Amino acid sequence: MQPLRLLLVEDEERLAGNLRQGLTEEGIALDWVKSAEEAEQILARKTYDLMVLDIGLPGKSGVDFLRERRARADVTPVLFLTARSSVEDRVIGLDSGGDDYLVKPFAFAELLARIHALSRRRPAAQTPPILKVGDLEFDTVKRRARRAGKAIALSPKEAMLLELLMRRTGETVTRDMIAESVWDSDYNVFTNLIEVFVNRLRQKIDTDPKNSMIATVRGVGYMMRAE
Repeated sequence: MQPLRLLLVEDEERLAGNLRQGLTEEGIALDWVKSAEEAEQILARKTYDLMVLDIGLPGKSGVDFLRERRARADVTPVLFLTARSSVEDRVIGLDSGGDDYLVKPFAFAELLARIHALSRRRPAAQTPPILKVGDLEFDTVKRRARRAGKAIALSPKEAMLLELLMRRTGETVTRDMIAESVWDSDYNVFTNLIEVFVNRLRQKIDTDPKNSMIATVRGVGYMMRAE
């Protein structure tokens, strides 16, 4: 059985460090980010069975972040962490799409029990997740693409780029976003490497070169067309 895959979104480093150590020791595969913006970046290229999400994040709050995710049909179970204990605060969190709510400070055993309870309720359709745009499909677990039933051979970087674009179909994906998701933070976005990879991807997935599924947004980046 594959380990539970969990995304922890928490800006308190000491708390996050303790949770990371404890959950990892329990056999949970965990990634940790400190803000909603970092969570968006990692969710553009990876999928999780569950999120543990702090409400009081710097910048965009956990509530606003989750509302946006739910509006995009993200059904990943979410456990909110918060220092706020009023009934009104709990209602706001749950109404935004949260599945459970845990007030700080809390016992690690209770957090673990709630994580396991939520993991049993996660939608079966998420395993394995298949992204679809028209007749183009991408299996995010097996890292395989098909169009009209025909297999498409992709390099690891091409697969990461395709997943990023498909997850944000109809949205502009900037060159900076591509650089952060597909390459490391030292990548120079002003080189033509991104353009080279986009063109390679187009050659592999397009059936009509004059009507590419990947549109260029001049001066900004690229967009996967919905049609």
